Amino acid sequence: MNIVLLEPEIPANTGNIGRTCVATGSRLHLIKPLGFSLDEKEIRRAGLDYWPKLDVTVYENYQDFLEKNPGAKIYMASTKARRPYTHVKYEPDCYIMFGKESAGIPEELLLTNKENIIRIPMIGDIRSLNLANSVAIVLYEALRQNNFEGLRLEGELHRHSWDEA
Repeated sequence: MNIVLLEPEIPANTGNIGRTCVATGSRLHLIKPLGFSLDEKEIRRAGLDYWPKLDVTVYENYQDFLEKNPGAKIYMASTKARRPYTHVKYEPDCYIMFGKESAGIPEELLLTNKENIIRIPMIGDIRSLNLANSVAIVLYEALRQNNFEGLRLEGELHRHSWDEA
């Protein structure tokens, strides 16, 4: 899976998303301008020791991203979408894009990809969920649809065994 952040602004969100990407074997794509430096302490703190293990690519702008990923199937997450994120079939190599925290994905971009705009259902006048939470919700649905390919499905106890009575 591929997670795309268009102009992210908050380093802690990007750090948390990077950690989620490492845990799921997903690639992270960051499209400039970024609202922070990738060397910032906050991004490293949120990503913990996972950040060096992250498969991340940074692009100069949206056009640069498109040119370097020709034919990419892109799902754009937006509170403006008409269809819930659970109503699409995610391909194993698809790209799931999220916009910047303060404004989301520009409507002009949404209109160029109308058939692949998705939303997380919410009640009332709630503007949006936290970006890192939104990425985790949609990414894990996409992974579930692909049978969690490559992920460990069973955990292990540290001091005991599941075989104990």
